[in-house]
Amino acid sequence: MNLFSMIIGAILINNIVLAKFLGVCPFLGVSKNSKSAVGMGLAVIFVIFASSMITYALYYLVLVPFGIEYMQLISFILVIAAFVQFVEMFLKKFSPGLYKSLGVYLPLITTNCTVLYVTQNNISEGYNLIQTIVNSIAVPVGFMLVLYIFSCIRERLDAADTNPTWKGNPIALVVAGLMALALAGLAGIA
Repeated sequence: MNLFSMIIGAILINNIVLAKFLGVCPFLGVSKNSKSAVGMGLAVIFVIFASSMITYALYYLVLVPFGIEYMQLISFILVIAAFVQFVEMFLKKFSPGLYKSLGVYLPLITTNCTVLYVTQNNISEGYNLIQTIVNSIAVPVGFMLVLYIFSCIRERLDAADTNPTWKGNPIALVVAGLMALALAGLAGIA
């Protein structure tokens, strides 16, 4: 597989939020301001990349040799939970403002289906180490890009004179749908 196509596909065309509809909870919850969106995006990039590297090694160095591949799901969830706890402790210590602005959505990275999807997908697609690294960076970068763009749009929507029945999440979901359509139009590129 061409790595460039993999990157473009993961970031734009098969975007985890807009094409696969994974990670919608933080997408809607944290996208109210751009600073929180970038902070969440960076946290997700770290957790997905680190979890993918550990789970890749765990799968091929422990689970496969011992014939216990059926333990894949539970072991992957434990690795993800450990990395999320690390990120939470780090942010609480070194960036209390961001920690507070992310609120409940930070620990929810543990149950964010995006993180588990990437770790499982790397194995199920049979990616080698290089492809795993590329996929594990490109997918969360796509998540952060869409989260940031959406947060900028939401900041403008909140300031706009919108019909009260459309204020908040209704107009946000319409915009998210339009973003998904726009990115789906790029399907022939990669």
